[in-house]
Amino acid sequence: MAHPRALPGAGVVIALLVFSAFVMILNETIMSVALPVLIVDLDIPARTAQWLTSGFLLTMAVVIPMSGSLLQRFPVRAIFVASMSLFCAGTLVAALAPGFPVLLAGRIVQACGTAVMVPLLMTTVMKLIPAERRGQTMGTISIVIAVAPAVGPTLSGFILGSLNWRWMFWIVLPIALLGLLAGVAWLRVADEREQPTRIDPLSVPLSAIAFAGLVFGLSELGAPGHGGSAVPAWVPLCAGAVAMVLFGARQLQLQRDDRAFLDLRPFTYRRFSVSVGLVVIGFTGLFGAIIMGPLYVQDVLGKSALAAGLTSLPGGLLMGLAGPLVGRVYDRHGARRLVVPGSMLLFLSLCGFAMLSARTPIWELVVLQTIMMVGLSMMFTPLMTDALSALPDRLYSHGSAIMTTLQQVAGAAGTALFVTVMAKASASGGAPDMPGVHAAFVAAALIGAVAVALSFFTATRPLPAGGTPTH
Repeated sequence: MAHPRALPGAGVVIALLVFSAFVMILNETIMSVALPVLIVDLDIPARTAQWLTSGFLLTMAVVIPMSGSLLQRFPVRAIFVASMSLFCAGTLVAALAPGFPVLLAGRIVQACGTAVMVPLLMTTVMKLIPAERRGQTMGTISIVIAVAPAVGPTLSGFILGSLNWRWMFWIVLPIALLGLLAGVAWLRVADEREQPTRIDPLSVPLSAIAFAGLVFGLSELGAPGHGGSAVPAWVPLCAGAVAMVLFGARQLQLQRDDRAFLDLRPFTYRRFSVSVGLVVIGFTGLFGAIIMGPLYVQDVLGKSALAAGLTSLPGGLLMGLAGPLVGRVYDRHGARRLVVPGSMLLFLSLCGFAMLSARTPIWELVVLQTIMMVGLSMMFTPLMTDALSALPDRLYSHGSAIMTTLQQVAGAAGTALFVTVMAKASASGGAPDMPGVHAAFVAAALIGAVAVALSFFTATRPLPAGGTPTH
């Protein structure tokens, strides 16, 4: 039987989008290891420096929900060029920044470009790649979604070991410019967009307050020493929650006339809802491990920041290599055969984390990190593919925007949850120590158990070619 073929030029388009998204998301976490250096070099307090990460996440949380409407209104090439231009401009501003305010402005401009790229990538894959090959292609995308955040701190550690912090931006800038020029020259996609609807002026501020409030509140809740913040964490959390209810009600009202700013009808498809729920749980565990692992290595084991970054590198690389293979298995056998064992590996690795001690050799942590990454690779690719494949064409852009937005919220929630549990259980008054780290990993293992239970509700086989999505 002949293999279904992608549309002409699809390979070049997908490769270009994957390359660009990888560079952007790598930049999202590259700043975490650099904060201590920036505190000294720019002569700023730790809470101020933290805004270089929080401001990036907040901007992402505001812009990503808008991507569903943008992808329906403008062609792929125009959105790509705008996204990469913003990212390049922000990178240049950050590299030349004379002080903290300009550096923060550069990071915010970077985030505006980054926010649209992953929904653009997912939506383009669903339109250009036939159903029988989507799993394999989405496996490649998993390299971007999950591996880049894991590799970012390691790369940052290498750069800061011998170069000034500005080189984190100078090294990225020519690579991003190369991607922009390649897009201008080669990116050609025959768009079949629906008649764009007028952007609802009430939905935009409600969306911004809702998602920014939740992400900022969770970030503040998870920040060490958050009790000294000028604004208590519960204020943005409550504002975000109220705005979220109003935003949801407004979208349900607009959906009746197909005028929703962010269409919520993807949640009426069971496969989408189950898959997105598991992706959220997976990202909560992933981002929790990304922050708790370095704290354990540096504050409990007494190792360097570079050593902490390197512990996640083998698992991140293996996750990237496994992505396309996992995608091919999904194309043949569906999600459940991968997600169930993947969630079990995630749960077992988190149980292993909960058994770590102050005398554990660091290689055991590397093994556990690697097992966790393999488990997540077996989950993310089939779940993301199954979620979007369950939707009709007109909802692809909104489904990818919903999924990407919830990933940001899950990352902030995972960080807040584990750092808060660690601080409450710490025997040293909130500073990272073994009792606090142990309690945080026990909480992570409980979340892993929920993922195992939910994995049995995933679909047993992929949708057939030309199949009609069902609720």
